[in-house]
Amino acid sequence: MRLFLASYRTGDAFPELLRMAGTGERAAVIANAVDFVPDAARESYRRNVHDPVAEFRARGLDAFDLDLRAYFRRPEALLAVLEETRLVWATGGNAFLLRRAMRQSGFDALAPGLIFADRLVYGGWSAGACVAAPSLRGLELMDDPHTLADGYDPEPVWEGLGLVDAAIVPHWKSDHDEAAAADACATFMTAERIPHRTLRDGDVLIQNGEILDLHAGRP
Repeated sequence: MRLFLASYRTGDAFPELLRMAGTGERAAVIANAVDFVPDAARESYRRNVHDPVAEFRARGLDAFDLDLRAYFRRPEALLAVLEETRLVWATGGNAFLLRRAMRQSGFDALAPGLIFADRLVYGGWSAGACVAAPSLRGLELMDDPHTLADGYDPEPVWEGLGLVDAAIVPHWKSDHDEAAAADACATFMTAERIPHRTLRDGDVLIQNGEILDLHAGRP
């Protein structure tokens, strides 16, 4: 199994992600975690701050947008896309909204089998990393589980994808707007004995085989 779970964007380990996925391979960028943001603001951010599809293309991947909303209640169509894709990359935003998109599209039923069979590499940052855990319990201290966008079911999905055996708390002890919330989240999980991994921005959890290892970011 191949995983690349980062606190912020690709951290300090993009060459390893490219090695796992393969130069020129298809990379699906899932940005449904920010579907609550107005379209104009998203487009401005993409043009002026960060465009993951453009970044991945510039760095050797055949990247494209994969909007899971187009596959709500159409899992067969989504499976056809996933079977022709090598890397799935889920961006930051609201983890609960992303998780809803994965449930409503059938991604959560389809992708884990492909990932465990090493037919699909899973990567993501912040929310995209958090949903890889067994559960999202405790993350409500960082993200509002009731954040919605058009077409989304109102009930939060608390189960994660189960790709790793512990919760992931991003932006911990980092220069990030969510650092204080991350600290509160980690404290809560410790008190509730919820297994978890804290990541500073720059850190990446990487699995390329059997072992999940921490690639620590530059201080």
